[in-house]
Amino acid sequence: MTAPECPPDEVARLQTLKSLAVLDSPHEERFDRLTRMAKRLFDVPIALLSLIDEHRQWFKSRVGLPLSETPRDISFCGHAILGEGIFIIPDATADDRFHNNPLVVDEPNIRFYAGCPLRALNGSHMGTLCIIDDRPRDLKEDDLVALKELAAMAEQELAALQLAMLDELTEMANRRGFMTLVSHAMRICVRQKISASLVFFDLDTFTSITDSHGHVEGDRALVTFAKILHKTLRDSDLVARIGGDEFAALLLDTPKASTLDVILRLQARLDVYNDKSVHDYTVDFSFGVVDFDPQVHADVDALLAAGHAMMYECKQTKS
Repeated sequence: MTAPECPPDEVARLQTLKSLAVLDSPHEERFDRLTRMAKRLFDVPIALLSLIDEHRQWFKSRVGLPLSETPRDISFCGHAILGEGIFIIPDATADDRFHNNPLVVDEPNIRFYAGCPLRALNGSHMGTLCIIDDRPRDLKEDDLVALKELAAMAEQELAALQLAMLDELTEMANRRGFMTLVSHAMRICVRQKISASLVFFDLDTFTSITDSHGHVEGDRALVTFAKILHKTLRDSDLVARIGGDEFAALLLDTPKASTLDVILRLQARLDVYNDKSVHDYTVDFSFGVVDFDPQVHADVDALLAAGHAMMYECKQTKS
């Protein structure tokens, strides 16, 4: 048996998956409808909508399978998300990657598998819409088209979830998405005894930019700051526009002292941008940094409030 590899964008992919706040959620008719359609359309005993988490594949919707999840290292869908097209195994017993897989040797005795990757808005593969049979078979061209169409419908439903967590202007998490992500991250930090720090940002010049140049130019300044912030932070850091001209970031495994070095790099990049800018304004910010302390910060609201208070002190010193 061959365990599936991780995609090159695994860190960002998992971050996107967590931001959907869909793992371990109840069944929903909009997804169950699609797996029922797939079962009926292809006359298979099993149809699944799987999401590939860090160590498991979890089924948002399933027909014909009693399991709600299986380990990722024995999953067929873990292989399917590595490619762009439909991943097909006509006969698992004749494939060296799967012939002794527990899902082939024992229940549900998989022989045939076909899974179409499901993409998030940023292109990351979240999981698959897949069909499974306990006898070898193959798909005709018309069948492939139909499976892709069903997968596209599933992608639209996942996109609706993602948009509810996404700030359309900056294409980063919004407040709701950030609260969901950080809530997960705080629990991980406590369990693994990992340090983390939160940075609360506020743009100093935003009001004057919109007053002098209008909201279009104000939006341009927000996007500029968001892009430079993304370039400065790591892929594993959680960042969001939490409202208006306010941004926040949670840096995992990073104490406050190290976070201040990140702030210096951010300021240096903004200085370069402002020096080269043709606009008659600068993009500047105030910030507050707080070390996450589970004894003090019971939830995300408490952590954000502490960060906001520190940011306000910083802004007052500039007045």
